[in-house]
Amino acid sequence: MNQKELKELIDFLVEKDITEFELERGDLKVRVKRGAEPAIVHMAAPAPVAAAPAPVAAAMSPAAGAPPQAAAPAAPAEAAEEAGLHIVKSPIVGTYYEAPSPGSPPFIKVGDTVAVGQVLCIVEAMKLMNEIESDVAGEIVKMLVTNNQPVEYGQSLFAIRPR
Repeated sequence: MNQKELKELIDFLVEKDITEFELERGDLKVRVKRGAEPAIVHMAAPAPVAAAPAPVAAAMSPAAGAPPQAAAPAAPAEAAEEAGLHIVKSPIVGTYYEAPSPGSPPFIKVGDTVAVGQVLCIVEAMKLMNEIESDVAGEIVKMLVTNNQPVEYGQSLFAIRPR
């Protein structure tokens, strides 16, 4: 993989908002991870790689050894749980939608009272629209994601003050 191919790959991952990617081809191993901490690309190849575009840094390392990851800072959801709030988490990986269709009003907003089983949002996964329902009755205190944002399995979506 040459520098041009690597740059095109990184540009594609940024464009599609892909946060983690790994590729193995023969003795070449490329791993890109983007997020709150700076992303690192690990390559095990005989030729050195020139500096990659920001925010991705390129580094040479053996495929077996990867540098230890820094500890993640405390998430706002953890603080919400400590304050007695119930956190609704995504049961699947997908794209978060706050309304049933573009131009429609959102299912809920901060300050709304919700009942058990009430639809809070939709998470699209593989072209399937999955309605996420409230598992507790209470008041929406915080929305932890924004419309059209990719969400991970177990990611906090809402903070609800139980009633």
